[in-house]
Amino acid sequence: MAEKRDYYDVLGVSKNATDAEIKSAFRKKAKEFHPDLNKDNPDAEKKFKEAQEAYSVLSDDSKRKAYDQFGHAGVNNGPGGAGFNGFGGGFDSSTFDFGDIFDSIFGGGAGSSFSSGFDFGTSSRTRATRGSDVLMRMDLDFEEAVYGTHKKFDLDVVEDCEECNGKGGFDEETCSTCHGSGTITREQHTILGAFMSKSTCPECGGIGKTYKTKCGKCHGKGKIKKNKTITVNIPAGINTGDRLRVSGKGNPGTNGGHNGDLYLEFVVNEHEYFVRDNDDIYLEVPLTFTEATIGCKKDIPTLYGNVKLNIKAGTNSGDKQRIKGKGIDNEHNNRKGDMFVIFKVYTPKKLTREQKSLIDKLSKTNLDTSEITKFNKFTKNNK
Repeated sequence: MAEKRDYYDVLGVSKNATDAEIKSAFRKKAKEFHPDLNKDNPDAEKKFKEAQEAYSVLSDDSKRKAYDQFGHAGVNNGPGGAGFNGFGGGFDSSTFDFGDIFDSIFGGGAGSSFSSGFDFGTSSRTRATRGSDVLMRMDLDFEEAVYGTHKKFDLDVVEDCEECNGKGGFDEETCSTCHGSGTITREQHTILGAFMSKSTCPECGGIGKTYKTKCGKCHGKGKIKKNKTITVNIPAGINTGDRLRVSGKGNPGTNGGHNGDLYLEFVVNEHEYFVRDNDDIYLEVPLTFTEATIGCKKDIPTLYGNVKLNIKAGTNSGDKQRIKGKGIDNEHNNRKGDMFVIFKVYTPKKLTREQKSLIDKLSKTNLDTSEITKFNKFTKNNK
């Protein structure tokens, strides 16, 4: 399978391109490769779809952020793509407005009719449109992120009205004003000639249908807001900045379109002792002067209980020792990190008379190391 091209290269823009620049670049690509305009080019349809896919990602802030961070894997169409539970996605025609793009390509404009031999079906105002996504921050304790947890929270959710099945009324009939088209056409006379303009039908709101009886529960909107308690499963290994998608809990769609999704972005609180670096854990362990000098066996706390660690004689502050497999057990990437113990030797500030006597006796023995001997030689030569 051929490797996908970089989306910015597909549209011919830089990674710092503004939304306006991305939109303008797609307009040019769409006009250049639209199959109906380039019937002699066998690659036109392929390049047109490639530009569509690139635009669908780069024109969406959340998808673009995921793509910039993870590349094509961040907006994978397949299961599990784009981070936890497959957030992101490919080209979604239900959320893509061709009207604005193609009006600019073929000379259309605000208020003007579009007629150049292309039939894009229903107007964008009458087409079922998916609701926008919602981003919500969620704080997690260090232990909740490490081991995984279940979180409950209250959320206002917009759903189809149960009374009218999301239609907004009863006894459906074709709109008598627009005759089911959803738009009304008017002829305007100017000094440049006559122009035909289309606008949304004020009677049916562009749906093309009306109802003899309006639903009393949703007041004709077809949607009702409910406050629900949502429970989500937080997988083990979540880190600050990771996102989890809750399908269908975003803003409501229009004209029968599906709800958007809710994205939970996590902020993980710090631990008093453990320090996390991706899936690895660091722990500073204090040692007494004697423990560091002669070595010892010491109980070391890990995420999974204490382990007995052999500490070598002559350990200095800053020395590091790895405990394999005692880091984060990350369910997302099926990787288990390691734990690193950083030693810090503490010198006592208060000593008993007996302790001072013992240390004084010790100091009169030869405790020089190669480093001390070398430094003392430098001191003598520096007179």
